[in-house]
Amino acid sequence: MTRSALTPVLAEALAAGRAVAAFNVIQLEHAEAYAAAAERVSLPVVMQISENCVRYHGSLAPIAAATLAIADACSQPVVVHLDHAEDVGLVEEAVRLGLTSVMFDGSTLPDDENRSETRRVVELCRAAGVSVEAELGEVGGKDGVHAPGVRTDPADAARFVADTGVDALAVAVGSSHAMTDRTAELDTDLIAALRDSVPVPLVLHGSSGVPDAGLVAAVRAGMTKVNIATHLNQVFTRAMTARLEASPTVDTRKYLGAARDAVTDEAARLMHLLAHP
Repeated sequence: MTRSALTPVLAEALAAGRAVAAFNVIQLEHAEAYAAAAERVSLPVVMQISENCVRYHGSLAPIAAATLAIADACSQPVVVHLDHAEDVGLVEEAVRLGLTSVMFDGSTLPDDENRSETRRVVELCRAAGVSVEAELGEVGGKDGVHAPGVRTDPADAARFVADTGVDALAVAVGSSHAMTDRTAELDTDLIAALRDSVPVPLVLHGSSGVPDAGLVAAVRAGMTKVNIATHLNQVFTRAMTARLEASPTVDTRKYLGAARDAVTDEAARLMHLLAHP
């Protein structure tokens, strides 16, 4: 297999009643871990590079090139996805570099502008065969789409998809970004209502804060892409710290390798969980 657009990967998952795991790449070891996990469980994976990650590295091209190379060597389908991009110029660069999917985040824009800018991104990406995800919470919400208490209205979500033509939609149903404990309670009735109203696959952001049982319930209710980042960063950091405490070393391969192995194990477990709800 090789790199894949998001649309066919989600269509296959939706038809099978399962979800696809989407994990954030920060270091090269993350991408290596996700590819190894995908091969272990024989499932597709989405490798996400966020706009924050681009700022950390100083540019998109180096981390994108490394992630794409790992994707192309993987035996399972891999979507290489630009996540939470607010800059249309960065979206254009991602398309030029060969990323296969983008998530345009216009949630801070006025509603009309969000819809028009998202539609513009869809048009430029569709010409290149690149899938587009967007998100919608509460129209006009000032604290962000995934602020506590924000919920996506099914009727408005359906209108947003019709207005923009996006291939997938992230919705607010009770999760929140960057949670370090897994205590979020999702509104599965709302997920089911959104599934029935929205004609494209649904995406759950902020899934690190959702316990296993909640993830399974979300997939059963209608979620098809599940984003997990902070939880795997915790796994990475704990494994690295434990390796250094057990056997101090200046050889970065030793502790980064331990972190990579731990992330591989947990990513594989989560992928299997989401594929067998």
